[in-house]
Amino acid sequence: MCGIVGYTGHRQAAPILLDSLSRLEYRGYDSAGLAVRNGTALAEVVKATGKLYHLADKTDQGRALAGCCGIGHTRWATHGDPSVVNAHPHVSGNCSGSGSGTVESDVAGVHNGIIENYTELKEKLLRHGYTFYSDTDTEVAVKLVDYYYKKYKIGPVDAITRCMVRIRGSYALALMFKDYPDEIFAARKDSPLIIGVDEKESYLASDVPAILKYTRQVHYIGNLQVARVAPGKVTFFDLNGDEVSVPLTEITWDAEAAEKGGYEHFMLKEIHEQPQAVRDTLNSLVKDGQIDLTETGLTDEMIREIGQIDIVACGSAWHVGMAAQYVIEDLAGIPVRVELASEFRYRNIPIDRKTLVIIISQSGETADSLAALRVAKERGAATLAIVNVIGSTIAREADHVLYTMAGPEIAVATTKAYSAQLVAADILAIHMAGIREKMTADQVREMLGELATLPDKMRRVLEEKERLQWFSSKMANTHDIFFIGRGLDYAISLEGSLKMKEISYIHSEAYAAGELKHGTISLIENNTLVIGVLTQKELYEKTVSNMMECKSRGAYLLGITTNGNFSVEDSVNFTVYIPKTDQHFMASLAVIPLQLLGYYTSVNRGLDVDKPRNLAKSVTVE
Repeated sequence: MCGIVGYTGHRQAAPILLDSLSRLEYRGYDSAGLAVRNGTALAEVVKATGKLYHLADKTDQGRALAGCCGIGHTRWATHGDPSVVNAHPHVSGNCSGSGSGTVESDVAGVHNGIIENYTELKEKLLRHGYTFYSDTDTEVAVKLVDYYYKKYKIGPVDAITRCMVRIRGSYALALMFKDYPDEIFAARKDSPLIIGVDEKESYLASDVPAILKYTRQVHYIGNLQVARVAPGKVTFFDLNGDEVSVPLTEITWDAEAAEKGGYEHFMLKEIHEQPQAVRDTLNSLVKDGQIDLTETGLTDEMIREIGQIDIVACGSAWHVGMAAQYVIEDLAGIPVRVELASEFRYRNIPIDRKTLVIIISQSGETADSLAALRVAKERGAATLAIVNVIGSTIAREADHVLYTMAGPEIAVATTKAYSAQLVAADILAIHMAGIREKMTADQVREMLGELATLPDKMRRVLEEKERLQWFSSKMANTHDIFFIGRGLDYAISLEGSLKMKEISYIHSEAYAAGELKHGTISLIENNTLVIGVLTQKELYEKTVSNMMECKSRGAYLLGITTNGNFSVEDSVNFTVYIPKTDQHFMASLAVIPLQLLGYYTSVNRGLDVDKPRNLAKSVTVE
C-alpha cells in the first residue's frame, strides 16, 4: 500500500527520494512527503496532497531541500482523511498547520501498515503531555518512540523495540533521530521493507523497483527486527536488542525491466512481456526436458502423500487458483479447494498433515495471504508458496517455494505475473500427475512439449491487438459487461471481468454460463455486452446456447474461441480467435485478448491505466 523510501550517504537526499517515490507510485497513494536532515538538529519536512509532482514542484524537484539523509513516503489513507496534515512524515514535536517547514523535533518518521491499538496508545501519550496534530496512527507510533527514548534515556534501537512490544498490528517504520543526523532506523512487522547498500550509501524502500537504479545489493529485514542504517553500513537487531545477521541478496532483474521501454503504459508493456515471462518460468522449472522442482524441496514421497490441496490467494492470484483447480484435479486426481485468503484465515477449515496449502502471491507480502499461510502452518499443513519476489516474507515463511520469473511488475493490474503463476501451476499439476502415475512418462513429455509452444502462440495472440483496440473504441461507453464460460473458461472469465472493472471502471461480472438462467439473465437488456469464453471442446455448444439466450434478449455478443471454430461467427457479433493448444493450457492464451480489451477500453475512456483509482499494487494491510 503506502510507499516508504530512505537515503543516507554523500549526495543530496531529496532528489533521490523523489525519484525512488516515483517508482513506487504503482502502490497507490493520495499524498506524499519528505523529511531531510542537513547534519543539524532540525529536520526540513515538506508534504503535498495528490500526485507526486505536487511535492516535486514544492521542493524544486528536491533541489530546495539541503541534506544527505532523509526519508520519504507516499500515503494511502487509512486513519485520517487524505490531507497535508495527515500526510507523512510525522514528527514527535508539536506541529501546527500543514506540518511542513523546518521542524524542531527529536524524532521524525514514516509508516506503512495499520496500528490496531493506536487509540489506546494515544490515550497513554495524552496522559503524559503529548498533543496531536493529525488523525493518523503513524503520529502515535512516532511519539511513542519519542516517549520511550526520553523517559528511559536509551538509544534509538532500544526505544523502537520497546514500542514494537506495545504495538499491535502491522508496520514498516523508518525513523530519523535528532541526535543521529546521518542515520535512519527501521523496523518491520508484516509490512514489506528492504534495505539496499552501496559502498558509501544506503537506501530503504518498500519494494525493489524503488532502488534498483541505485543498488542491486539488498537486505530483506526480518519480521520483528530493527535496522540501524548508516552510509554504506547496516546493522540488524532482534526484539531483545541483540545484533543479528541478515544476508545480502543480489537482485538479478534488469533495471530496464522497471521502465516503460517506449510503451505508453506499463500495463501494455507487461502484456507484451508475457511470452518471455512464461518462457523464463518454464526454463526455470523444466531442464533437459524433465521437470525439476528440487529447489522447492517437494519430494516425490511428499507428493504421493498429498490427500488434498487448498489453494489460497487474493484477486488475480485467486483466479490462477481457480484455473489450477481444474487442471490439477483433471490431471493429478487430487481434490482441490480454492479459498480467498481473507476468508481462509477466519474459518476453521479442516486440514491435516496430508493437506498441501498453496499460497499464490506476486509480491509475497499480501497481508491476508501471509496470515493464511501462518494459519495453515499452525494447523499442521505443509505449505508451498508460488511467488515472484525472492526473499519476500511469504517465500521465507513457507515450507516450500516455487518462484515465478515474471520480473518486476509495475502496473497495478497484473498481467505477466498472472501468466507466470498460471504456467507454474500447470507444471506443478503435470509433475504431480507423473509422480502419482496418473500420466505416463510419454504423456508428461507431450504435455511439456505443448507448454513449450505457449510463448510463440501468445505472441500470435498479441498480433490481434489492433482488432481489439478497434472493438474497445465501439464499446467504451458500455455500462455493464458480463463474462461467461464453463469449466476452465469460467476461471478465465473471472480474470477478464476483473481486468475490465479495475481499470475501465465499467461494471462487469463473471458467471458460470449455466448459472445465467438462475437470476442473472434478468439483467440482460438491449446492447448489454456479453463476452463468452469458448475454449473447452466438450462445453462449447452449451456455452454458445447460453450466449444465444442472452442475444434473444438484446445482448451484443463477443466470443473468444480457438482457430477452426468458425461456426461461432454465425451466432456472435464479434469473434476473437486464439491458437489451438491442449485444453488444460487455454487460459494462458485466452486471457490475453481480455487483458487487451480492458487496457484499450481504459485508454479510450481517458483513464489512468497504470494507477487506477482506489487500488494499490501490493495490499499489505488487512
